Amino acid sequence: MQVRLVSVTNPLIEIEGRQLTPEGLVAYCARVSSPHQETPDYEKLLSYCIRNKHWSVFEMVDMTVEIVTSRAISPQILRHKSFCFQEFSMRYAKAQSIEKYLPRRQDDKNRQNSLDDLDAETVKWFDEAQEKVAASGMEFYEAALEKGIAKECARVLLPLGTQTRLYMKGSVRSWIHYLEVRTDPSTQKEHRDIADAVRKIFTEQFPVTSRALGWG
Repeated sequence: MQVRLVSVTNPLIEIEGRQLTPEGLVAYCARVSSPHQETPDYEKLLSYCIRNKHWSVFEMVDMTVEIVTSRAISPQILRHKSFCFQEFSMRYAKAQSIEKYLPRRQDDKNRQNSLDDLDAETVKWFDEAQEKVAASGMEFYEAALEKGIAKECARVLLPLGTQTRLYMKGSVRSWIHYLEVRTDPSTQKEHRDIADAVRKIFTEQFPVTSRALGWG
């Protein structure tokens, strides 16, 4: 799993000789009906908007991140329809590697939960099983390509652990919702690890908003 920042909206407006920050742009747009639109301070305003659920102002700034994960996790990410995505296509490019996961035990009382208490022997078995599936899948995949079979067909031979890369762009509002949902313990751990990494980036880029949300 890898997550990195790709871009954040870059405001071109200056106030008092200083270029607006992305959060400053949120405040600037939020004050569209105010005679004090160019007020440089905005911490109280953004806190007020969050506290009173005035979410639309947070749609004025976007952030894009790059995520490297597996085909097992990417469909969960792609379900967030308010974002725009570009994902690595195995129709056009060759699959490169397969990720491995540490196993957890299924929680009998909660289908959305798993427990990290498997014995060492079972963990070892699962690790070896992943190695065999990965090796076999890649072997047949490579053989299919050598026989001239199209990548879009050959990919069916690969496991869900096959690595993928995607770009995820959304407004601050969308990121707030995504992070509230996907950092929750009910989210699969591998996806939660991604969300935690994104939240670290988000708090660096939007410190005032993050503090108001209780993340800072």
